[in-house]
Amino acid sequence: QVQLVESGGGSVQSGGSLRLSCAASGYTYSSGCMAWFRQAPGKERERVATIDSDDFTSYANSVKGRFTISRDNAKNTLYLQMNSLKPEDTAMYYCAARGGICYYNEYLYNYWGQGTQVTVSS
Repeated sequence: QVQLVESGGGSVQSGGSLRLSCAASGYTYSSGCMAWFRQAPGKERERVATIDSDDFTSYANSVKGRFTISRDNAKNTLYLQMNSLKPEDTAMYYCAARGGICYYNEYLYNYWGQGTQVTVSS
């Protein structure tokens, strides 16, 4: 059974940093696409960043230059380093996985974590 477990969320002030982690089990972690999505209250869930099996990364324009997605295959762990955080980054952050290539569409991801809350105050 595939499990994705996020951690690392919390409350920070604007301009601060956080690093999210997503530990995967029961999944061929080194293959396929891993992604971070987020959902703010009253808004639709949106893609934040993706990384494929060749370590090719893609970012939403709103986080480009501030966030970095990475993966450690030996530890079966996905990361999201978030710097220069803004209040508009406040959301529940979700880790997701799928076999094959990366897509922007959340409905194409098979596996999801339970989410970790990030709150950025001004």
